[in-house]
Amino acid sequence: MRQFFKLAGLLLGLLIFAVFLYGVKGYWDALSNAPQLQQRADNLIAQQKGGASLGVDYLAILLSVQDPNFYKHSGVDFTTAGAGATTITQSLSKRIAFEKFQPGISKVRQTGYALGLERRLSKEQILALWLNTLEMGRGPEGWMTGFYEASSAIYKRQPIELNNAEFIRLVAVMIAPGSYKLTSNDTALDERVDRIERLVSGICAPKDHGDVWLEGCRRSSDP
Repeated sequence: MRQFFKLAGLLLGLLIFAVFLYGVKGYWDALSNAPQLQQRADNLIAQQKGGASLGVDYLAILLSVQDPNFYKHSGVDFTTAGAGATTITQSLSKRIAFEKFQPGISKVRQTGYALGLERRLSKEQILALWLNTLEMGRGPEGWMTGFYEASSAIYKRQPIELNNAEFIRLVAVMIAPGSYKLTSNDTALDERVDRIERLVSGICAPKDHGDVWLEGCRRSSDP
């Protein structure tokens, strides 16, 4: 029995070490890819497709929903209310570091990659790449990728030219782009928009770190 526990302990140790190495690989992959990602991000920023081009107020709305502590964390956030399990940097890593992301062990490499991005890229560069790679659901001409692209497809205007309701509608879609409908009436999307509007107006706040659906901003009449 003692031998069994020794063997089990050894196997567990090897497993933990392998998981650690998988995360380290993600970190070094990000450092290796950083130069080309920096160039790509700078090109987007020059094209007015970065976070600053949203305008101060709209950028604040976006971050309050998607990653409230974005400018202060180093790629991961385990405590901020409403942050959830995935920061903007981790979300970006999921799309650029994997051919097909699979939940589970891939989260380790995703996190390592996010830490590497934060080491080499500026917050503005990370934000520009994230905005450019966002899945935004189905538009008039098919599936949309990119926040600026979705704004043009749905409203024929740039995000900074939208009114508050239009901008928040785009933000609301991000959590479930395959479920919400931007091109037609969608009661579920309307409810999500209402919660975000209540959040940014200061009426309510997320219940805890994992409250990405903003249950803390639910009206008593919501289903």
